[in-house]
Amino acid sequence: MLSKSHIKLITSLKQKKYRLQHGFFVVEGVKTIKELLRSKLTLHALYTIESFNIDAKDEILITEAELKRISFLTTPNKALAVFEIPEAKPIEENGLVLALDAVRDPGNLGTIIRLCDWFGVKDLVCSKETVDCFNPKVVQATMGSITRVNISYVDLELFLKETGLPVYGAFMDGDTVYNIQLPGKGILVMGNEANGVSKEIEVLIKEKISIPRFGDLQATESLNVATATAILLSEFRRG
Repeated sequence: MLSKSHIKLITSLKQKKYRLQHGFFVVEGVKTIKELLRSKLTLHALYTIESFNIDAKDEILITEAELKRISFLTTPNKALAVFEIPEAKPIEENGLVLALDAVRDPGNLGTIIRLCDWFGVKDLVCSKETVDCFNPKVVQATMGSITRVNISYVDLELFLKETGLPVYGAFMDGDTVYNIQLPGKGILVMGNEANGVSKEIEVLIKEKISIPRFGDLQATESLNVATATAILLSEFRRG
């Protein structure tokens, strides 16, 4: 049975301030929920139209109509779960670290988290202006990868000032990435979708790198930040 208190809690979690207040976030879709259930994350409640055969106290069977009332999706996908937001872990600066400077789009962040998972980047460091990784749209876009990447929100300027790793940044006018010998350890900074890397962060970057355009007209203004991240991470791993 779906109570009014359940509905109030779940709908509030669409907003960051209530996610922080309650310490919960929402996950939707059977495949992603099952992935998170296999992780170390703690389930608070599972609302589903078909049983997952888990501990009865955590599972609440509901109707499709009730699922539509609480879902953040246009077309709900059979189940919605509420998990506890995990405690942040220390950042390990002993390999390749990806840093984001005010990436705002939930879909981009979700895709970038999946890319970190794919390329074995254990630590994703986000400026405080970057979209919240527990935003429902971000979680949806990660397809479960959010459980395998350590995501930290920091004062990015201070973090880069204090790191002992070489700092690389993606810029339109940087040196062509295909001509650079990239290290196994370092920090790659990706900037905001509209404005790129901020001036405050730019001065802390040791080497600017770019992805060259090969189109005859050279008309494309820039690459999507998630697409650019995929190409650059691939080059770091190839080096």
